[in-house]
Amino acid sequence: MGEVMALVGDNGAGKSTLIKILSGAIKPSSGEIEIEGHVYSSLTPAQAISLGISTVYQDLALVDTRDVAANLFLGRELVKFGFWFDKKRMIKKSQELLKSLNVNIVDPHRIVSQLSGGQRQGIAVARAVNQGGKVIIFDEPTAAMGVKESEQILNLIKDLGEKGYAVIVVSHNLHHVFEISDRVCVMKQGQLVADLVTAQSNPNEIVNYITGANHLNEKLEIKL
Repeated sequence: MGEVMALVGDNGAGKSTLIKILSGAIKPSSGEIEIEGHVYSSLTPAQAISLGISTVYQDLALVDTRDVAANLFLGRELVKFGFWFDKKRMIKKSQELLKSLNVNIVDPHRIVSQLSGGQRQGIAVARAVNQGGKVIIFDEPTAAMGVKESEQILNLIKDLGEKGYAVIVVSHNLHHVFEISDRVCVMKQGQLVADLVTAQSNPNEIVNYITGANHLNEKLEIKL
């Protein structure tokens, strides 16, 4: 059984910086990253991916002019005879992957620019899983989405947790946080100020930690 952890905090709390550190985009000025008993002072993007950390950013980083299968295998294309792209096998594996994640896209041949926002988010998630991701990080996954598309993405995130993935969701939407998460970690001024079991907390308590009405003196660490 996996876990969905929501990471919340006001603007400038350090949420985006933290996920960039975990994904290898920037180096931390201090501290350690411990993964399966191994300690790292920092990670490179390639290291993060090889260790099973995949990040789905708000811009999704998809190639709009290429089809679904090409995006799922971008930079990891399957080949045959040593150098030819094995398009048939990539299409087949794309169908299997999308079906396993309940992503509502029937045809992997479809061009990404033709897809809805929710479907595009689903492609980005499927690519993260296809990279070997065991820890999937979402940066504001429902930002600028309608109600129906948001619900699809929230269901996908919950499914990932149930399938055994460790999921980190950065969000300002406390309604969504309480709908999908098992834990809530609150950041303020670059520090973790609360690590709470979602079912044992409430929105008012979270807001109090975000605004500074509640304080914890002990030093906390984010653990997955």
